[in-house]
Amino acid sequence: MFLGLDLGTSELKALLLDEHHTVVGSAGAPLAVQRPQPLWAEQSPADWWAALEVVMGHLAAEHPRAMARVQGLGLSGQMHGAVLLDAADAVLRPAVLWNDGRSGAECQALHAAVPNLADISGNLAMPGFTAPKLLWVRANEPAVFDRVRRVLLPKDWLRLHLTGESVSDMSDAAGTLWLDTGRRDWSDALLAATGLDRSHMPRLVEGNAVSACLKPEWCARWGLPARVPVAGGAGDNAASAIGMGLTEPGQGFVSLGTSGVVFVCGQRFAPNPAQAVHAFCHALPGRWHQMSVMLSAASALSWASRVLGYPNEAALTEDAATLTPDQQDSAPLFLPYLSGERSPHNNPLAQGAWAGMTQAHGRADLAYAVAEGVGFGLLDGLLTLDPGVGGWQALSLVGGGARSPWWAQQLAHILGVSLHIHSGAERGAALGAARLGWLAASGGLAEVCPTPPVARHLASDAAIHQRLRQRHTRFQALYPALHPPAQPSPSAP
Repeated sequence: MFLGLDLGTSELKALLLDEHHTVVGSAGAPLAVQRPQPLWAEQSPADWWAALEVVMGHLAAEHPRAMARVQGLGLSGQMHGAVLLDAADAVLRPAVLWNDGRSGAECQALHAAVPNLADISGNLAMPGFTAPKLLWVRANEPAVFDRVRRVLLPKDWLRLHLTGESVSDMSDAAGTLWLDTGRRDWSDALLAATGLDRSHMPRLVEGNAVSACLKPEWCARWGLPARVPVAGGAGDNAASAIGMGLTEPGQGFVSLGTSGVVFVCGQRFAPNPAQAVHAFCHALPGRWHQMSVMLSAASALSWASRVLGYPNEAALTEDAATLTPDQQDSAPLFLPYLSGERSPHNNPLAQGAWAGMTQAHGRADLAYAVAEGVGFGLLDGLLTLDPGVGGWQALSLVGGGARSPWWAQQLAHILGVSLHIHSGAERGAALGAARLGWLAASGGLAEVCPTPPVARHLASDAAIHQRLRQRHTRFQALYPALHPPAQPSPSAP
């Protein structure tokens, strides 16, 4: 039996997996995000631990015999968050999350301080990443910064309390901007640029390696064996890939969650910072991946459902699906930048818009435009990825947005690739975490990471794709028209 823990933004999930790939039990506990000011997004690590107590208590009560057979535990979690600890490992302030946008100026300062930052990390400095957050704290909360002795990512803070060890994995560490991603080691230059050094960082291991063992008191409390190794684990997207068996070059997935992701595996470090592509380590040794990220995907449909008066996202997509091809061609266009954007624009201040509305348009037209606009944003991301990394013939589709049959099929047409929806794909990162725990307990890759059966295959129609690409060309022209580059200040006389 193997246990996976996934610390998400809105929920902490736990999953028990047996050696036949059967999910024996699962549990979840909700989490809330605090937004004390515009652009801010924070959580209290104490809330993560409280959620962990809930899910572990549930599994211990409902599945005691399975818990007594756990041989390995894996962790996955939301990336980029900054948990700041003092010399006694006490939390100094609420954790600053991945979707916090306050550190735009610090990103510019970081690029100025380390001009070759993208060459080292493989990524541009963006407010979502961890390093700019520390620069913001240093500038705005200097008393807090002076007390910082350790910086951990969210899932690694859980590990510290579960095991007593300060450890991170390569895939999650790659999202900090402190990792030399090609060398899979901390970069002294990038750490120094934020006033830190290696003493502030956790020890690094590969995602399938043993990082530490659970403390005996937790094993006794939750009915686990006396010794349970904890895998290095992974950031949430790399863990999701492991859960779907996506470990070889060219394999990948599209995620329709709160944010939207296109993820492709590779065997080499292949950065493309010019188009805001993320180049990260995968959760397995000697593997990397590319990832494009848009900040508002399924969350754009949630917003539109509220604004347009639909009871839920399903009702919105059902209404959007009633449009004929001619009506689709004349529908408004929608820019999905409700929370700024990463790939390909790297603009935390980007804004959304409907464009091309007339009195002939109704609610269904606006609903269609939002669903299509998210698809176009994902297509923008797909087009930024290295064609040498993947062939794009087929990608897996995951995330809550995949529950709409029409939207999933429309997305295949927009992207011009076949999409596979796998059985159990909704288990995502928690399943991947459990598999990494299994690998750490000496399981073999072929045994542990098969691709789950395909429940639905969505083919892309070439003619529909070409028709939608014409609208995509108009969509791409909207961003520079509505977000012109800043003009340089006039020179002083």
